[in-house]
Amino acid sequence: MGKKDPGRPGISRRRALWLGGGVAAAGAMAYGARRAPDQDRRDGEVDHRGAQWVEASPANLRRAHRPADYPIDRVVIHVVQGGFPVALQVFQDPSHGAAAHYVVRKDGHVAQLVRELDVAYHAGNRRYNERSIGIEHEGYVDRPESFTPAMYASSARLTAGICRRYGFPADREHLVGHTEVPGTDHTDPGPHWDWDRYIGLVREELRRAPSPSPRTSRPGEVRQKPPS
Repeated sequence: MGKKDPGRPGISRRRALWLGGGVAAAGAMAYGARRAPDQDRRDGEVDHRGAQWVEASPANLRRAHRPADYPIDRVVIHVVQGGFPVALQVFQDPSHGAAAHYVVRKDGHVAQLVRELDVAYHAGNRRYNERSIGIEHEGYVDRPESFTPAMYASSARLTAGICRRYGFPADREHLVGHTEVPGTDHTDPGPHWDWDRYIGLVREELRRAPSPSPRTSRPGEVRQKPPS
């Protein structure tokens, strides 16, 4: 479990989510001149089987061709400090300047907002953005009841699939909290996130046979607006 930034203790994750998007996009202007190669992409295609496709604003990510141009070897765990609809709404807002690849709801439902091919502005650190997948979780860092069994199980399946796709182990070097990213002032996932339980669930999933390839979202699921 990472520690709070000693220079800025107790910063609100909600404040960071709504007001600090520019931090997660640090260095984004420097990215602009570099264009990703053309991809054979399909609208609504997802990387995790059963995920709901809810497209983030293009301003909150950079198109890329990972892992060909940037190897992926990290998952960064975030907590929204709010509800599932809040996360979807702000990540679709081009003025926010940040988005995660996935958001996991308390009941285990998963939304994907950014393709794993692409660099999402979620970590507040250019190198970590380029090498990692960001997963947000509905809830609050100071409310242990936010982290339900369904959420842990669903997020673990998601992370196990990422570990399997990119060939890195499920350990605390490769699965990190946002608070552990160098230079960040965020505190999530906070003291109530059970890392031992989570990594155990991820490893259990990795011992299972791989799931079938993810399906493409049905037309009605493409670019869904968040619930009001």
